[in-house]
Amino acid sequence: MTRTHNNDIRPDMSDDKKYEITVSASPRFLADQSNPEDSHFVFAYTITIRNAGNIAAQLVSRHWIITDADEEVQEVRGLGVVGQQPLLQPGERFEYTSGCALPTPVGTMRGSYQMVAEDGTHFDAMIPEFTLAVPHVLH
Repeated sequence: MTRTHNNDIRPDMSDDKKYEITVSASPRFLADQSNPEDSHFVFAYTITIRNAGNIAAQLVSRHWIITDADEEVQEVRGLGVVGQQPLLQPGERFEYTSGCALPTPVGTMRGSYQMVAEDGTHFDAMIPEFTLAVPHVLH
């Protein structure tokens, strides 16, 4: 009879999810603030940031990449979001609403939040690309 021992040293699997932030966006067109004749389209978006990791982390800054339908790119960097730098405990979420004006009726936004974990580790939380579109413009 052969016995096998699994004494391999493996990294702590809990580290895989230590620094995990999920981000979702819900955009909407603001017709009352837009003026299509002047190529001015205003959108609001609600962002939900959730700490899916197992260590507290603070959102320190943001980096947005905004692209309009003419492929013009605008980059926005700044501290925090809506004047705050929320500290998220594991399982906690933070939600905020902000806005963006474009010269075209369709565009996209994506980017990242720069985070600092409770243990001092810096990491980025990716913001998946989402579409800004006037209703009924996209088929």
